Amino acid sequence: MAIPLFTPVAAALALLTLAAAPAAWAKPFKWAGSSDIQTMDIHSQNSALGNGIHAAVYESLVMFNSRTLKVEPLLATSWQQVSPTQLRLKLRQGVKFSDGSPMTAEDVVYSLQRAMSKTSTYAIYTQGMDRIARVDGETIDIFLKNPNPVILNQLTELRVMSKAWAEKHNSVEPKDIKAKDETYSHRNAMGTGPFMLKEWVPDQKIVFTANPNWWNAGKAEGNVTEITYAPIKSEATRIAALLSGEVDMVRDTSIQDLGRLKANPQLKVMEMVENRTVYLALDQFRDELPGSNIKGKNPLKDLRVRKALYQAIDSATLQRVTMRGMSKPTGAIVSPLVNGWTETVDKRLPFDANAARDLLAQAGYKDGFEVDFACSNNAIVQDEELCQAITSMWARIGVRAKLRTLPAVTYYPMAQRHEASIAMLSWGVPTFDALYTLQSLVRTKTTGADGSYNLGRYTHERMDYIVDRVKTETDLPVRNRLLTEGLQLHNDTVAHIPLHNQMLAWAMKKNVELVQRPDNRIDWRLIRVN
Repeated sequence: MAIPLFTPVAAALALLTLAAAPAAWAKPFKWAGSSDIQTMDIHSQNSALGNGIHAAVYESLVMFNSRTLKVEPLLATSWQQVSPTQLRLKLRQGVKFSDGSPMTAEDVVYSLQRAMSKTSTYAIYTQGMDRIARVDGETIDIFLKNPNPVILNQLTELRVMSKAWAEKHNSVEPKDIKAKDETYSHRNAMGTGPFMLKEWVPDQKIVFTANPNWWNAGKAEGNVTEITYAPIKSEATRIAALLSGEVDMVRDTSIQDLGRLKANPQLKVMEMVENRTVYLALDQFRDELPGSNIKGKNPLKDLRVRKALYQAIDSATLQRVTMRGMSKPTGAIVSPLVNGWTETVDKRLPFDANAARDLLAQAGYKDGFEVDFACSNNAIVQDEELCQAITSMWARIGVRAKLRTLPAVTYYPMAQRHEASIAMLSWGVPTFDALYTLQSLVRTKTTGADGSYNLGRYTHERMDYIVDRVKTETDLPVRNRLLTEGLQLHNDTVAHIPLHNQMLAWAMKKNVELVQRPDNRIDWRLIRVN
């Protein structure tokens, strides 16, 4: 059936263009993705989409260079390790917030402290920090509880907010993302970055305009003066918006449309392996699984059962049929870009349905069992299709997965409440270091970042030792060996079932120039529309 090019979303974008037509020299940029951000508060909800969009308005002290992925200066111009537990940063001078007020050392100290507050979900980036201190007007110190070899990597995701603005608008603390109450910083923003937030209509559009007070104005590679983001859930509607010219780029490109998009002479497609791993989390905590026909015990606690589920999955077929080549099967819980990854760690258990049946029989489940299986339907590329295929594969060894799919807005809160026996998820690594993954996914849950996304409630004494040691180990060869050991221990104990690393496919008009990053971020400073 033909898809109408004039859709409600397209109409909204068209009206926006007419209502806010830029001057002749201005270059607007419109793009679309599959979902909206959850908040504009930079310390409220740690999510890949939100962090990437926040970077248009708010800047961090340091950043990953989009081409080299090396840490480089941003709001800090230099840094010095005064002692193993004291990092001193020199701040860029002459920086102003978009309202014209100067950025001060007090703003930086406040922002880092705000990220450490109870309602913040950025503990994974502040882990190891003890206190923040102002040295003088252009210098701050970060005091650590212990040496932290990846403190600079963590700082790339901690952005700076005006203390006076937050105090004026009763937003001193981050919005509690789990609560219904809203703060001013939830829907409004004011930073030092290249753009200012002009308008956010949830589930419809976010509009940014150029920040005239940006410290690097006129010197960046990009020439865009207005950015409009349209969250369009429907794959067909997103592609229609690109084909009709209503948007300049679609980031979440549907696999089935790639062929015709590549064949269109007016468009181009950029592809690369994403720094994101799709995996299955398994409940290894409950003594009995809700909804299962097995009473009085939990089959998923048995390593043989977890291996059976793993070996029943034909990853080559998933790649070829379900993902149409747009994935890279992996045996690791991190991508090759992440420090700690090795080819050995990346090796999958072989697909072998007969071996899977034997393992189930050895565990006492020769007739299989019933199990709850939850999946999102709009958060991961081909998520629902993947879960349907895996359900069929498990059925061949007698495991009857009762599949239920939910939209991301309800799926993730449900999963975080541990209400799924098996759940499909994906995990990116913004620090490009395996500590981020191991600490979040397999460290026994305590407080702060430890086990913050350990949805299967996996626990292992050696894993906890590795994670805690890696947090403070400054001998890099030793640290890297420990990271690799942790990743291999994850595999040996089947803490999760890794599936694949996603492939990125960005489709855009031929006149758009930008840098594609493996963390699926757009560098707002580098966009050019010719």
